[in-house]
Amino acid sequence: MTLPTLETTSYNVDQGIATITLNRPEKLNAYNAKMREELIALFDETDADDNVRVVIVTGAGRAFCAGADLSSGGSTFDRQANPGNLSRESLKVGEVYRDGGGTNTLRIYQSLKPVIGAINGPAVGIGATMQLPMDVRMASTEARFGFVFARRGITLEAASSWFLPRLVGMQTALEWCTTGRVFGADEALARGLVRSLHAPDELLPAAQALAREIADNTAPVSVALTRQMLWRMAAAPHPMHAHRIDSRSIQARGQSDDAREGVTAFLEKRPAVFPNKVSTDMPPFFPWWDEPPFE
Repeated sequence: MTLPTLETTSYNVDQGIATITLNRPEKLNAYNAKMREELIALFDETDADDNVRVVIVTGAGRAFCAGADLSSGGSTFDRQANPGNLSRESLKVGEVYRDGGGTNTLRIYQSLKPVIGAINGPAVGIGATMQLPMDVRMASTEARFGFVFARRGITLEAASSWFLPRLVGMQTALEWCTTGRVFGADEALARGLVRSLHAPDELLPAAQALAREIADNTAPVSVALTRQMLWRMAAAPHPMHAHRIDSRSIQARGQSDDAREGVTAFLEKRPAVFPNKVSTDMPPFFPWWDEPPFE
């Protein structure tokens, strides 16, 4: 697919690893409508490109994302303001404007490729909630986090009321969101928001090393299925729902060229070369869910 001209992000693919960089460093990568649109397009691109095995998301300069661009002042979050705004109007369903950040986190949630957040600096508001559907978050020791919405007179967005308690537990989620305080990387690690801390110049290499481990050793179709199985079963009401999908997935994958190659390579003590592609070889039962509409 052809990407639009990127104004707020940059994009690079190197040996199977795609890097999406939030790229408004002069604004601490503050989030705006254009960034929302570009992130949607970039995740469409990574899903469609079989050469992409893993996605890393990071920020340019000293911040990851300082939150929403507040240059509109007090009307920043007023969905009725500037009624001629085409980007905003495109999100209107009936009388309700969809939350733009939520369209991004839902798109990341749907990703067929693993997503690693390399949180290089301050990550506040949407800069914090944007990370939540990423599979692994690794942070610089200089990173700072804040779910500051109540301090701005608004509420949680980007579907974070669903994602955040699943990552850190209800007590921590409530504390962070009701106080709206900004906290450091050490607390983010201790409470389970991030997987590991790294010196600033070691963060991106560490994220790339983890991405390389995935890209070099695993079957793309198996990873795509596994990612969706884990995320979607996290909210299933009974383990039988997982058993139904496990059974179908193992049956389909067990008959695949990937499974034959994986076992043969193991027995022959050589690296596997998996032939199946996400674009053409997902099993017939995928997707097994009906995506709920916005109502």
